[in-house]
Amino acid sequence: MRRPKPINADLPETPEEEPSKPEPAGDVDEGQPLLLSSPPSRRQPKPLTPKLLALLALLAVGLIVAAILGGTGGGGEDTTSTASPPVAASGGDSGTGSEDLGYPAFATSNTTRIGGSDAAEIAAAAALTAYPSTTAAQRPALVTLVAEEDWAGAIAAAVLMAEPVRAPLLVSGPGEVPGPTGEALAALAPTGEKRIAGASVVAVGAALAPGDLAAESIPAGNGAEEAAAIAALRDRAFGTPPRHVVIAPLSRPQLAMPAAAWAARSGDPVLFAEAGKLPKATERALRRYKDIPAYVLGPSSAISPGVLSRIGKLSGKVRRIAGKDPVANALAFARYGDASFGWDVNDPGHGFVLARDTEPLVAGAVAALSGSGTWGPLLLTDSPTKLPAELRDYFLDVKPGYTDNPTRAFYNHVWVVGDEEAIDVNQQAEVNELAELAKIGGGE
Repeated sequence: MRRPKPINADLPETPEEEPSKPEPAGDVDEGQPLLLSSPPSRRQPKPLTPKLLALLALLAVGLIVAAILGGTGGGGEDTTSTASPPVAASGGDSGTGSEDLGYPAFATSNTTRIGGSDAAEIAAAAALTAYPSTTAAQRPALVTLVAEEDWAGAIAAAVLMAEPVRAPLLVSGPGEVPGPTGEALAALAPTGEKRIAGASVVAVGAALAPGDLAAESIPAGNGAEEAAAIAALRDRAFGTPPRHVVIAPLSRPQLAMPAAAWAARSGDPVLFAEAGKLPKATERALRRYKDIPAYVLGPSSAISPGVLSRIGKLSGKVRRIAGKDPVANALAFARYGDASFGWDVNDPGHGFVLARDTEPLVAGAVAALSGSGTWGPLLLTDSPTKLPAELRDYFLDVKPGYTDNPTRAFYNHVWVVGDEEAIDVNQQAEVNELAELAKIGGGE
């Protein structure tokens, strides 16, 4: 299928506008679920070539279709099986494959797919979704680049998507910049972040930054070292210490994935621990964050009670958020609330991001969707074709409803991440049905 240009490729060049200024330490019983701008640069954005992901170009089509069909909430009817799917603007050969359709494989009344066959394509799609970049005011000041295999750096770097920096993440390589990344960078045209010496990109570890952009570098190291360096950069750029710290398991990447969405939402840095010990880089960072509450993500098999106790001695307060597997762990984080920490999403009216549990780097790649727009937690599915039963139950728990007036109801919206090999259209359609606004009695 040929890749058409994204939505800002054919806009005439216009003069850039001035952007507007803007419980105590110890383990828990894991058997119990925890519910508890800088001025723009003179660099003009370049039109994107057709090589960028076709689904980027379909974003406008899909969102218009979604708006026509009822936006993110919809009415009492499920439109998935009744609306005529528009043909994608790819100009590709006709056929019956759902990849050629803007609807329902790309968008339904309550879901929108951020497609791509690899993390670089997905990250480019997510970044341009958060920043359409059709005007100077829609461009980020800063973009973060991570290497293709650096999942820990990607999850930790998600914190830079939080206010006040708001840097989306793209995927680079040690020797070259992938096509989708280069094209997305040209469209985003980052203006330079004055809080980081005017840098337009932050290159994490082995990630290669284009030579024509001012770059801040995070030295290559293991996951714990890079995360600690990113946390220090976060402190310098934000100008304030964090309110909380998240400790994620370094040996279990799938369990660490939900931390990226929260970091982008909250500005809380992500540090890493091994199953049986606390890395020295993490310990040094926690000493700097003395008396700031720490939240450990994952069960004791991923971060042991002894490590949790050590964290508690450094931070003064530590809590564990845990699920038995990646799906349950992500759900535990989505449900969890402790004062100012946690999503506490236990009712309708929210955004969600749904991804496969097989690609931990993708968690960082799509973190911009949790730090903008519908601001929702990252949920995980462990199958390309079947929604896990506990995830289905959760969607039912937060399913929106109305009695008299659907236009005054709360709505849910779900971003579906990846191509159909990751999450197929049947699973997407089931999610759409679960997110659909339903009449629950009363009224006419």
